[in-house]
Amino acid sequence: QVELVESGGGLVQTGGSLNLSCAASGLTFSVDAMGWFRQAPGKDREFVAGISGRGFSTRYSDSVKGRFTISRDNAKNWVYLQMNSLKPEDTAVYYCNRLPYFTSPQALNAWGQGTLVTVSS
Repeated sequence: QVELVESGGGLVQTGGSLNLSCAASGLTFSVDAMGWFRQAPGKDREFVAGISGRGFSTRYSDSVKGRFTISRDNAKNWVYLQMNSLKPEDTAVYYCNRLPYFTSPQALNAWGQGTLVTVSS
């Protein structure tokens, strides 16, 4: 079955950077679009970024565009989210998941445990 394991979160000051990782198994990884989502305290989970199966195409939410970069390593079945210029409003639990298309904010599999990112002001 599909397993998604996120890591790399932590506490960082405003303006700082973090690089999140997601290890995926049980997928036809190089074919599947993948994405990152986040859920802030008291809010619904939201789409952050998506990447096509071969990694040539990406899409970002307006709130992170220009600050976050999604990438993938199909040889290792990993997806990454490089987060720069972090803001307190980026504080959330971050999750990765498989997407039907890299532009579609729809998660196809069960959620992993996520990784917590806390940005202090």
